[in-house]
Amino acid sequence: MITTVGTILTKFRVTSAAQKYLSTYTCKDGVGTILLDNEKTRNSLSLDMMNSIHSSILDNQHDTELRCIVLAAQGRVFSAGHNLKELTPEHGSDRHRQIFDKCAELIDAIRSAPVPVIAKVDGLAAAAGCQLVASCDMAICSDVSTFSTPGASFGIFCSTPGIAVVRAIPRMRAAYMLFTGLPITANEALEAGLVSKVVPKAQLNEEVNNICKAISSKSRSVIALGKNFFYKQIPLDVSAAYELGAQIMVENLAMIDGREGIKSFVEKRVPRWSHKE
Repeated sequence: MITTVGTILTKFRVTSAAQKYLSTYTCKDGVGTILLDNEKTRNSLSLDMMNSIHSSILDNQHDTELRCIVLAAQGRVFSAGHNLKELTPEHGSDRHRQIFDKCAELIDAIRSAPVPVIAKVDGLAAAAGCQLVASCDMAICSDVSTFSTPGASFGIFCSTPGIAVVRAIPRMRAAYMLFTGLPITANEALEAGLVSKVVPKAQLNEEVNNICKAISSKSRSVIALGKNFFYKQIPLDVSAAYELGAQIMVENLAMIDGREGIKSFVEKRVPRWSHKE
């Protein structure tokens, strides 16, 4: 069901016979927002929830008006992680593998999306919920937010969440989170590099809006090129990264918006982006 109101496009994804909307997608002024909306399960990443988020990214990422995606949540918990009721023995190993494969697909979709994906966290992000935050391009959180990987406490070590976490923060801090299950505060998460910025709860909306405006003022095509290279160069050694980086810079300068950016700087005027690749 798609409803258009002015410049706002709202898409609701139905995931059960009870018509429960696990997440909703809205887009306004180039900012797409995916809202996790299942407080009853603490916004757990059930298979249906992950399918809902994944579809929202895939279905909308090539919208030429889209500049960034904000991943937010309703309630006091961003996400408590996987729905443990789906991980009981009666569901079987094949179903369990399907869940973790879908989670990997979701993480890959965030990374490969041509626009930045920003986690907006106002509360607890635990286990796979913490993995989701660590996998976004940026994470902005309120000062009351906390982050944890408590799987070992339930007999299920946070192996897959740990993949994202240890790639975002130092090994020692990641080991502390994974082996103890103890939460870290918003400021500790910032110090470790798990989040980009911490702001008072009352300023969270304003801060995220400002970041989205800053991104939206850039060329979509240039941001897409930059994001793709940013992740491609991370596993390379420095020499290979610089070699590839030089090539990308030359390609960037040959783009329509690359040429426009240089021209506008020389002419001391605001650039007029085409947003074309």
